Parts: sequence; structure tokens; C-alpha cells
Amino acid sequence: MSAGATMAGKQSNTPETLVLREARTAADIGAVRALILAYQRETGFSPCFMGFDREVAELPGAYAPPGGRLIVAAVDGEPIGCVGIRPLADGICEMKRLYLAPGHRGGGHGRALAMAALDAARQLGYRAMRLDTMRTMTAARALYQALGFIEIAPYNDNPDDVVHYERPLDMVERRTGAS
Repeated sequence: MSAGATMAGKQSNTPETLVLREARTAADIGAVRALILAYQRETGFSPCFMGFDREVAELPGAYAPPGGRLIVAAVDGEPIGCVGIRPLADGICEMKRLYLAPGHRGGGHGRALAMAALDAARQLGYRAMRLDTMRTMTAARALYQALGFIEIAPYNDNPDDVVHYERPLDMVERRTGAS
């Protein structure tokens, strides 16, 4: 997977060229691992939480083909974000670990990563995508709602401060909007 788009960065007046690609090489998997660990440090949740430490150590793990994907986002060759999809149930996948480095937020890169995950899930034949996110992540929740995700009952054992979402994959997205 390789897609390029020019998007304005939030903290710069210079356009950034965002490149999205499937993380297939050891270097890309290492970059995704580093980004996911940065996410963990930023959110402050325990590395032992729900098998997180094992998930990171075993990458690509459940995100590996044929049923999963890891996507890395780069600007000027530097990895700045990632997202993964993994099988969840018959015909349903889960989006996980959508993360952007702080200096690259607000310029549409999060939306681009989410759209890449949705596109990959469609290509893999899934009919719906689920995700969960912390209630305090208001920008992420706004993005998911803008992409057509609707709040659903919990589908996993995450704590009470987590919101669960789902959306069918036969919806058509608008390719512009907030990130």
C-alpha cells in the first residue's frame, strides 16, 4: 500500500507530503513499535494492560496478513504515525493503535490513517469495523463520529472510561474534513 497526499501541517505553514504504506519490513515494524510505545507513554496506561506488552513485543502479531494490516505514516521519510487492523469476529475487524506524533496532529493525517484502515479492511473483505477509545480523547472521538462510526455497547473487557464504536464498511466517505 502506498498513497501520497499533500496536507497542511498544523504547526507549520509548509505543506507536508504524507506517505502511507503497509508496514512490511523490519524497519517499518520497528517504527510502528516505537510509535505505539510513544502512545502508551503519552496516555499513561500500564504496559501490562490487556496484554499490551505482549502485543507490542510480538508485532505484527494479530495485525499480520492475511487478516490484519499495520500501516505506517511518514513525512519526509520519518515515521510519524500508525494504525492497525486485526480480525475480531466473523466479518468484523478492529481498528487499533491509531497514533500520530504530537507535532503532526490537526492537519488531516489522523483522518488519512483512519481512511487507509477503512480501505484496507474493505480490501480484506470485512463488512464492519469496530474500535474503542478512551472517553477523554475528544479529538479522536470526533474523527470517528465524522467517519460514520456510531457508539455501541462494549464488545471487550476494557474499563468503563472507554467508548466503543462500529461502522459498516459499505458506507462511502467524504475525503475531506476534520482530523
